[in-house]
Amino acid sequence: MKAVLAPITAEDLPAVSTFLHEQLNPRVRALEWSQALRVPWDVPQPNHGFFLTADDRVVGAYLAYYSEREVGGERLRICNLGAWCVLDSHRHQGLRLLTTLLKQPGYEFTDFSPSGNVVALNRKLKFTDLDTTTSLVPAMALPGRGVRVSSRPDVLDSVLQGPERDLYADHRAAAAARHVVLSTGSEHCYVVARKDTRKGVRAFASVLYASHPELLRRYAPRLASHLLRQDGAAATLVEHRVAGGAPAGSRRLSRPRPKMLRSDALDPARVDYLYSELTCLEW
Repeated sequence: MKAVLAPITAEDLPAVSTFLHEQLNPRVRALEWSQALRVPWDVPQPNHGFFLTADDRVVGAYLAYYSEREVGGERLRICNLGAWCVLDSHRHQGLRLLTTLLKQPGYEFTDFSPSGNVVALNRKLKFTDLDTTTSLVPAMALPGRGVRVSSRPDVLDSVLQGPERDLYADHRAAAAARHVVLSTGSEHCYVVARKDTRKGVRAFASVLYASHPELLRRYAPRLASHLLRQDGAAATLVEHRVAGGAPAGSRRLSRPRPKMLRSDALDPARVDYLYSELTCLEW
């Protein structure tokens, strides 16, 4: 039987979220799936992705997170691809979810968590690989000289201005986003990070955004020390593309995780990981 394909609306979120909790990742509660798709930033959302039903039950879903970004003076509409899960009984129909998402006109597409066969499939569908060269910064107890590191909301509110303040406001309620400001003299760096799992161990942090890459490179060990105390992250992962090079006190990973882009308008060098599944969902 051919499954029925439809956009995920707000009314569909409970059923789709329960399906993902039961079939994809039981560590993420159904409520957390639903909350992640109700993004905290203001944006028109045509859907929350697409799903398949058969006999009135969900048999597949592909989530989507939408945003509008000002890039190089141009306003771009972006669709970030999220979790994808299809029951084995309907696996042959799963591709319909992805192709339907990609047929939506006027969007640039990103996929920041492709895994397994999805990477090769994306390449066939004209996605390109972002440079995700990554270094690991071990967390150590370090003296506080030279830089102030804080996640206190009052400090963030007092330091961040202009576009940084807008980014913070948009992501302040994002479930997976950790907000940090590094301050030294008259300079500062606003950092957004997330707690991450590697090889089954949930003891890492990953930097998603840095407003001042040079400061991030210089003070990455202090950031890692802060995230150890705040979030129990034994090490912090920093992509060279985000930091503008290898951070101080780091070692390069041999196999960084892939991230992908399908766009003629968006320069890969200007892609960050805000306004995406990575800021909204913890897993």
